[in-house]
Amino acid sequence: MVRSDYERLLKSYWDTKTTDDINLLLGAEDGLYHHHYGVGDYDPGVLTAPPEHRDALILRELHRMENAETELILDALGAVPADARGMDAGSGRGGTSFMITQRFGCRMDGVNFCAHHIDFAERVAKERGWDDRVRFHLANMLEPPFADETFDFVVSNETTMYADLHDLFREFARVLRPGGRYVVVTWCRNDSVDARSSASRRIDEHYVSRMHKRSTYFEALAANGLVPYRVTRHTDEAIPYWDLRNRSGLRTGVEVPFLAGYREKSLDYLLIACERVR
Repeated sequence: MVRSDYERLLKSYWDTKTTDDINLLLGAEDGLYHHHYGVGDYDPGVLTAPPEHRDALILRELHRMENAETELILDALGAVPADARGMDAGSGRGGTSFMITQRFGCRMDGVNFCAHHIDFAERVAKERGWDDRVRFHLANMLEPPFADETFDFVVSNETTMYADLHDLFREFARVLRPGGRYVVVTWCRNDSVDARSSASRRIDEHYVSRMHKRSTYFEALAANGLVPYRVTRHTDEAIPYWDLRNRSGLRTGVEVPFLAGYREKSLDYLLIACERVR
């Protein structure tokens, strides 16, 4: 499952994050626990709410914005029939998988190499009655345990910065059926502005990530027969989420480099939707 020293370090990072309170708090109300961020404007009224209600209202706004980010993926998938099957690469505690199957009624397979995330997601699926359509697999998303051409679509929600893109997209293309779709949302380095900004270095240090250049995404997709049919930039839409988190008691310190990177445009927040053509 673990193939390199870097993956060993990364797995250790996630294996020890059993009490990352912000993600557990954000998903408690609706069972949609995410490990990604949000888009869209927030209600400024939450900042002037009475102190005893302020943090709870901010929490609800942040979670709404996280769900709105996942809706970008769902919209980009287009019409998905109920008999389709999808893979969520780096599925975390299952939030994206659950939202997809809630909308489309299709079968989802989440892949993640963090055992406590898998256990958590399976427990949520059973408690919410989603376990008949959503399954989770303890595996490396660079080695998904599925036969060739298994899936109608693959999604990855802020997970590609932890893997070599050429290796990753080769596997996604392998498990996709011809004409199958791949949708990714990711933060990345905008190499037309700065190939390696201070903001990107600080974020990588915080998350043990290896953020890619924007151009590398398109090179790796093309090399593996994944042709974009939709590319949208959501960099400006990502700023309010980080601004609100930075004004709350939930801040962890990574808010400042994200805000700096998005405002100076050295970072981008992208959605890329592709089809497998060969």
